[in-house]
Amino acid sequence: MIPEDHPRYRSLVMRERIADAALKGIVAMEGVGSHGRGEAFDYLIGEKTTESALLAEKTAAALFLNAKKPVISVNGNTAALAAKEIADLQKATGAAVEVNLFHRTEERVEKITSLLEDEGVTVLKGEFERLLPLSHDRALCLREGIYSCDVILVPLEDGDRCSALVDMGKTVITIDLNPLSRTAKTATLTIVDEITRAIPNITEACGRLDSDEIKKLIRSIDNKYFLNSAVNEIMGNLTNAMD
Repeated sequence: MIPEDHPRYRSLVMRERIADAALKGIVAMEGVGSHGRGEAFDYLIGEKTTESALLAEKTAAALFLNAKKPVISVNGNTAALAAKEIADLQKATGAAVEVNLFHRTEERVEKITSLLEDEGVTVLKGEFERLLPLSHDRALCLREGIYSCDVILVPLEDGDRCSALVDMGKTVITIDLNPLSRTAKTATLTIVDEITRAIPNITEACGRLDSDEIKKLIRSIDNKYFLNSAVNEIMGNLTNAMD
């Protein structure tokens, strides 16, 4: 048992969630390594929501509220870490939730769907078709979900699907602790923050943005600013660590 007064209590709890979900077949074993990589970048940004990340989260809320057909795409790691947070975001935005996996098996889809539903998420179901221009199983999606959405949140994403979605004309929001990743560089809007910090901030912002703020935030989207701010934060932390 992890003592609550441990200085890295929260991070260790997240690590245990991933490990437990991997043992249950919800998270692919490759996803365990992905989580570790993200955790390393979280160290570098100081394990906190930065000012620029908070602005990105408010901007994500604006995009959701302005969308005609928003979708939240969920993989195993996202479900393991943030199922309840996804439920809250869905309630705040009315977004559809669709399970989409790289290491795809029907058993994993069913387990992830059950986990989400247990936390109150309404999961979109139907006939999955190979509708995205990809050679792997991320191409499988629902025609009435990811394929036809206008705004999509793809937390903990892989770069090629993010690029494909952007090329299809979709507004892509990603949550990625690595500001240097293909996904971060390709997305319309990148939130460089840990997922269980980021999603509640988006949800909270959805409840207080007015129409003028929504328009202003959308007009001012500059993804390079968010990426550069994250890199500068990391560089500053590294410099301070050497003092």
